[in-house]
Amino acid sequence: MSLPLTPEEHLAVAKDQLCLPPIVAICGSTRFMTEMAEADLRETEDGRIVVKPGCDLKSPHALWADPAEAEELKVQLDALHRAKIRLADEVLVVGDYIGDSTRAEIAYARSLDKPVRFTHPEVDPGA
Repeated sequence: MSLPLTPEEHLAVAKDQLCLPPIVAICGSTRFMTEMAEADLRETEDGRIVVKPGCDLKSPHALWADPAEAEELKVQLDALHRAKIRLADEVLVVGDYIGDSTRAEIAYARSLDKPVRFTHPEVDPGA
């Protein structure tokens, strides 16, 4: 008798049944938003579905003008990005700098056995 499927296995089966293209989650410091947009273009052209950060809390915006609301939003966005990583088939880390948040995202992806690529392989904390 076989063991029941894990949630990740159910997701993989569903993506296969739906014939979805590979999904890549772009990670990196929001200082690289321009580079992330370029990576999004390249990955999309290569036939991949792309998920990436949608907000740059370092750029002024009314949604996070209040510091308390900004901190609460950061927690929500971090959880949302972990969900994007979980959904993805692989992760692409953009930029030549790895901060604490990106380092945690890389560790999370690797804990899920997701392949992790780097635009700048020399910054790989696991290398």
